Amino acid sequence: MAILLQKSKVMKVAGMSLAMLLAACSSDQSYKREVNGNDAYLDTPPLKALNIPAGMILPLQNGEYDIPPTISKGLVGKELDIRPPSQALTLLSGSRTENSAKNSKLLLENTPENSNLWSQINHVMQKKGYKVSQRDDANQTLTTDWIEWQRADENVPYQTRYRISLARQSYQIELSVVNEGLRQAGQQITDPIEIQRYNALMLNQLIEGVNQQRERISDNTTARNFGPLDVQSGGDTSGLPQIIVRAPYNILWDRLPAALEKVGMQVGSRSRSTGSVTVNYKGLSTSDWKSMGVNEPSISEGDYKLQVGDLNNRSSLQFISDKGKPLTQVQNDELVAVLIAAFSQTAGL
Repeated sequence: MAILLQKSKVMKVAGMSLAMLLAACSSDQSYKREVNGNDAYLDTPPLKALNIPAGMILPLQNGEYDIPPTISKGLVGKELDIRPPSQALTLLSGSRTENSAKNSKLLLENTPENSNLWSQINHVMQKKGYKVSQRDDANQTLTTDWIEWQRADENVPYQTRYRISLARQSYQIELSVVNEGLRQAGQQITDPIEIQRYNALMLNQLIEGVNQQRERISDNTTARNFGPLDVQSGGDTSGLPQIIVRAPYNILWDRLPAALEKVGMQVGSRSRSTGSVTVNYKGLSTSDWKSMGVNEPSISEGDYKLQVGDLNNRSSLQFISDKGKPLTQVQNDELVAVLIAAFSQTAGL
């Protein structure tokens, strides 16, 4: 019995040690910046002159294949950062970028589309929670407070301060991000590569935020222009019934919640990337169905998974019960009439 207890204690200690080792390994992100593999080549001895035995005559040489001696001044082995340099994105129409050790710039055409760029930038700053220490809206410039970047490739996060400005010329608008300070664990960082990396990171945050605002405005405008959506009954490649909506995926995705709520389906979790929506169907009263001008569908009340598919200029809808069964063809056809009315009555919302 004593032997069993002793073995149990040993196993517990070994398990705790292994857990601590794995935790330490998982928190160390240096492997994402280092060369993967054996760096024993760094210990290779230097070239030396060929020792020619006395009396041996060598063939004539012209030096074409001689390896000149070199002295490496850069980092090597595990100290070398293998991450590629960060590049600013050109998501906005007609834009191009310039990167240097001091700042990162986005150059755009001076068009009406970019007339509200400064207000859009301020909206991005507010939405992302970046604190501003100084702001001059008249001259369209601001200085941020310290911003901490949580990155998966750094053990200790970097903190940065920026001066962000917008300059307009006759034909061009220049958005500039200039580093005002970079530090890690309280130590100032002056490496130009790191400064450029975090300048580009901030500029990309602004570009992505502005692009998302413009896409949202465009989608909302397009959705309003679509009005009622054309809905038809169809089937997938395996022959199971599904609903076909003649609208792009992003338009249908934005308009779907209001239409589902209209027919008594409470929307739960949604995943735009996978097209998955959970709904709980409770139905409507007889008078509500009558006011919509459709008959009550025969589907049972309960939980359903709605799978939304992207078919380029069209989209698909497939309802699956909590038991994993898709709707029958009759139930699917009934929902087509219901959704036609729902999309018509929620157009423009």
